[in-house]
Amino acid sequence: MTDTGERTLKAGIVGGTGYAGVELLRLLTAHPRVQLHCITSRGEEGRAVAELFPNLRGLLDLEFTAPSTQRLAECDLVFFATPHNVAMHAVPELLEAGTRVVDISADFRLRDPDLWARWYDEAHACPELLAQSIYGLPELNRQRIADARLVGCAGCYPTAIQLGFMPLLEQGLVDEQHLIASAASGASGAGKSAKVPMLLAEAGESFKAYGAGGHRHLPEIEQGLSDIAGGPAHATFVPHLIPMVRGIHASLYARLRDTGDSLDALQQLYERRFADEPFVDVMPPGTHPETRWVRGANHCRLAVHRPGDGDTLVVLSVIDNLVKGASGQAVQIMNIMFGLAETQGLEQPGLMP
Repeated sequence: MTDTGERTLKAGIVGGTGYAGVELLRLLTAHPRVQLHCITSRGEEGRAVAELFPNLRGLLDLEFTAPSTQRLAECDLVFFATPHNVAMHAVPELLEAGTRVVDISADFRLRDPDLWARWYDEAHACPELLAQSIYGLPELNRQRIADARLVGCAGCYPTAIQLGFMPLLEQGLVDEQHLIASAASGASGAGKSAKVPMLLAEAGESFKAYGAGGHRHLPEIEQGLSDIAGGPAHATFVPHLIPMVRGIHASLYARLRDTGDSLDALQQLYERRFADEPFVDVMPPGTHPETRWVRGANHCRLAVHRPGDGDTLVVLSVIDNLVKGASGQAVQIMNIMFGLAETQGLEQPGLMP
């Protein structure tokens, strides 16, 4: 952890034109301890950021610039809000220059380079850094994040799923070999590039699963669940597209080892585990969380159910995929890395209606 005192942090963003990038801009412009030093985009070089994103007019006086290692190395921290395969080519030089990095893409989440290559169809450009990268889920790795030079921010689906299963796996209360996660995401989770399935006429008034035979978030989910359980854990993960802009709803299923554990005791377990977590909220018994309760906020809201007092526990988990699932979590990580209050710049509640 770097103690910055009252010094303002100089931050840079690589890839500022996508949904995660503009969300990062929205959050950082309101952060009292951050100065945005540069934001890169080859396609928008020379264009005012506020021209592309009018919601930032009067808040940010920057132009997009072409990526420059020299300029980025002037920053205390650089965020990568890019597709996979970008950060891994630029990060080694930034680390060598002493700049710390938070990567919101998938380049530094997996520790096994062979596993990364299998799921992303290419060799990793700097496999030696995978072992140094800290997995960016604060509720799991807060102490390690504090001293990290490189953090691979946890993905959106993996964040909702790992937080939902966390107390059960930490205590060994469920069968970690047969975990099930059925989760739905808004269309912003697919990124900003033009894709026919994301068109309103294609996705509207419809609901579908995708990646049921294997999704790139699965190895990250299983890596994280195994870390939490202290041994191998396996999950069946089926993602879905829901016709809304942002939000993730995950319905999680786990079989209890001891059916003598009461729902009240399990509710208390969750409340104790997350009592000191500023961004995880365990809802009262019987609650069914909605994605709109966390829209625009860096919160995960959880609810625990036990249908018919049977041997299966159901945990409902909701996050905003662009905030706690991406850019908000990245800001939370930055706060931890530089010894700031963890909630700084992230205090805003969800948007309703």
